Amino acid sequence: MTVANPDQPTAILDELTWRGLIAQSTDIDELGKVLLDRTTLYAGFDPTAPSLHAGHLVPLLTLRRFQRAGHRPIVLAGGATGMIGDPRDVGERVMQTAETVADSAEKIRLQLERFVDFDSSPTGAVVVNNLDWTSKLSVIDFLRDVGKHFSVNTMLARDTVRRRLESDGISYTEFSYMLLQANDYVQLHREYGCSLQIGGSDQWGNIIAGVDLTRRVAGDSVHAMTVPLVTAADGKKFGKSTGGGSLWLDPERTTPYAWYQYFLNTADADVIRYLKWFTFLGRDEIDELERVTAETPHLREAQRRLAAEMTTLVHGESNTEAVQVASQALFGRAELTDLDEGTLAAALSETTVAQFDAGSTPTIVELLVATGLSESNKAARRTVGEGGAYVNNQKVTAEDWQPTTADLLHGAWLVVRRGKKNLAGVQIG
Repeated sequence: MTVANPDQPTAILDELTWRGLIAQSTDIDELGKVLLDRTTLYAGFDPTAPSLHAGHLVPLLTLRRFQRAGHRPIVLAGGATGMIGDPRDVGERVMQTAETVADSAEKIRLQLERFVDFDSSPTGAVVVNNLDWTSKLSVIDFLRDVGKHFSVNTMLARDTVRRRLESDGISYTEFSYMLLQANDYVQLHREYGCSLQIGGSDQWGNIIAGVDLTRRVAGDSVHAMTVPLVTAADGKKFGKSTGGGSLWLDPERTTPYAWYQYFLNTADADVIRYLKWFTFLGRDEIDELERVTAETPHLREAQRRLAAEMTTLVHGESNTEAVQVASQALFGRAELTDLDEGTLAAALSETTVAQFDAGSTPTIVELLVATGLSESNKAARRTVGEGGAYVNNQKVTAEDWQPTTADLLHGAWLVVRRGKKNLAGVQIG
């Protein structure tokens, strides 16, 4: 069966190269030959938490790019490998219960289904859970059918394992993770004819182990490709919210407003790369956004487009529209009264929210200090005197100003701002 675009069978590789999405691969020319026909490929996602985070989107969206090019993706939820945990530099992982992993795996499965098409066409995606075959594998079978094909010397040479051995050591459980992941490739090759695995560049060793095991066990050549790990130009870790936590796809963990704001605040040095990695915008449109960013960076057109595309992708168009209105309203570019209470509360939850008892009438000085916008009464009075204090986008010029019932949004909320960018919320009652 040929791919959807037989005149350009390697177009997907050309696109991934232009987008900077190929970090490592097995022989790229041989892979190009494989992609002349419809190819089944997979990527795995371990349920170490009950939600995927922003960093998972690069391999997940790469699966989608392959699907759009006429290939068939498999998304694997690691119900088995998630109970073990891939070795990391900082020590042994805390073991999760089987029930916790199973619950997380199901939640992640539902998230995965939003990003690739699961129709009945030849390219329709498949979701699998490696617990289904790993749980049936006895210790004897595992050692004979999988373990015998691995050299301990090779496994010890892996960077993470080597660093752990030089510090506090590594358990046999985590040491065996590579074997379990490698066996996944064998199983998917046998059942679905899968011949390409993709993943983050930190997974290269595990993925190549699967390539080697499939060749030894099935006698077939299969392929591997990794995508870059997402980093920011300033060295800060990508996908961390302003509060230090991960940027989750689950709206209960990271609100659509916080998600939108994260990408809206992307640095000029990162935004074009993120547009290539995280969106499906074409080359001409991204090139134009790159030109605009270089010539008029203060307009932040690329950042606004990135934030809108990412929020629509993860949370839907209606949520994107809501957070755009909220973002404009909080900073005085739209009416706060147009926001429903849920949207207002969610947006303010990403800032400091000071609580006051019902009936309280704090002064503007007290509001600035309580919200942390000013470090002292003296600093707050100076802010008011310099014309930098705002409540509900209205400038406050009197130090003894106090809110009335009419000032409270939805009967309970105030939006307090110092200058143009420093924002906080107040809830009374």
